[in-house]
Amino acid sequence: MGQAKMMKDGKVFRVIQENCWDPEVRIKEMDLSGVTVQVLSTVPVMFSYWAKPQDTLDLAQILNNDLAATVKKYPKRFIGLGTLPLQAPDLAVKEMHRCVNELGFPGVQIGSHVNEWDLNAPELYDIYAAAEQLNCCLFVHPWDMQIDGRMSKYWFPWLIGMPAETTIAICSMIMGGIFEKFPKLKVCFAHGGGAFPYTVGRISHGFNMRPDLCAVDNKVDPRKYLGSFYTDSLVHDCHALRLLTSVIGEDKVILGTDYPFPLGELEPGKLIDSMEDFDNKLKDKLKAGNALEFLGLSRKQFE
Repeated sequence: MGQAKMMKDGKVFRVIQENCWDPEVRIKEMDLSGVTVQVLSTVPVMFSYWAKPQDTLDLAQILNNDLAATVKKYPKRFIGLGTLPLQAPDLAVKEMHRCVNELGFPGVQIGSHVNEWDLNAPELYDIYAAAEQLNCCLFVHPWDMQIDGRMSKYWFPWLIGMPAETTIAICSMIMGGIFEKFPKLKVCFAHGGGAFPYTVGRISHGFNMRPDLCAVDNKVDPRKYLGSFYTDSLVHDCHALRLLTSVIGEDKVILGTDYPFPLGELEPGKLIDSMEDFDNKLKDKLKAGNALEFLGLSRKQFE
């Protein structure tokens, strides 16, 4: 089995197996676990928002072109989500147009923040406007978590930092009024929306008690946005999945796997299938229907 080392600043970031880059190996593994179609996106560490804009654009185009070639070769098995140089919104908008109009991607994956910008940053408005115009969905994945100091132990950046990043991304978009300004925007947040589904009561209560701090850019209670965005289902716990579908909505939770990494669901769909109180209609929504709705695609394309 082939493997490779991902390097960051001269140090090994992660050892990856050939299922990270070889579609044939991936399809064999999909067949073994009953996955008919997979949505592919780049490893978030490669977003490279910290780099010179032109360099990130070059990398994004290499990644997007490779993804498009894989999807073109196996159109019934794979869907692609592009990556963008978000630190340069003008370049990002152009690449989004190319992703949708030339490469045929239904959406793009973006990070939970862009250097010092959270997802409410006015600098990103042009990207949201383009996404609405192109009907390009956004998959938000946490990245660039704090890894030093108190977060340097026990794999905390992945176990605690990632859910915190996702929660900040959701609250930034809500309190920053992004869903008010761009009501047709389709957004899905990774890892069950981080801590948000469990803490929305606290967030809403705080918003109403301290509007001077929370309602600065948007006067609408965060609870009002439940049902207007998606999360994936990757929570590794039946009680958490039950809460998630109840809070976010049965139509808004999408099977997420984090395949092929250690924090992923090793048997995709196993948690959903194990839910005795979910009927087959709901299980089908979670495993396929909601994803197709989010991506703007139909089942017939993959039959």
